[in-house]
Amino acid sequence: MSERISRPGQGLTLDELSLGQVYERKFQVTEQMIEKFAEASGDVNPIHLDEEYARKSIFKTRVAHGMLLAGFISAVLGCEFPGAGTIYLGQTLKFLRPTLIGDEITVKVTIQEMMKEKNRARLETVCFNQRGETVLTGEASVMLPT
Repeated sequence: MSERISRPGQGLTLDELSLGQVYERKFQVTEQMIEKFAEASGDVNPIHLDEEYARKSIFKTRVAHGMLLAGFISAVLGCEFPGAGTIYLGQTLKFLRPTLIGDEITVKVTIQEMMKEKNRARLETVCFNQRGETVLTGEASVMLPT
């Protein structure tokens, strides 16, 4: 696991990164976080907000929005690794397991490809919970700070 390696106000450039480099950050999923995300996004699906409704679902309890986890990835890319100045160009996502209130989610970013001529990188993005279960996989493409 890497420590925060970008500098405040300036992310890492292509020359400061290396193929296979890994960065991880943990996030604690709270009820308040889910409620604020629902308010901000407009996604008020009762599976996220209504425990009685959620008990009747396949999950048997409320679950976090999958896109909340995507937001965690965005926070890492834009603020920490590579950091400020990074332009998010694309993201694929595959949701594998539900994320529950109280789960500790680790976002793991691995540099898969570096495209010097375009100042871009392709990144593997994985989220797993405190039990080591992968809950989301994907791939991001970014333009790096200069």
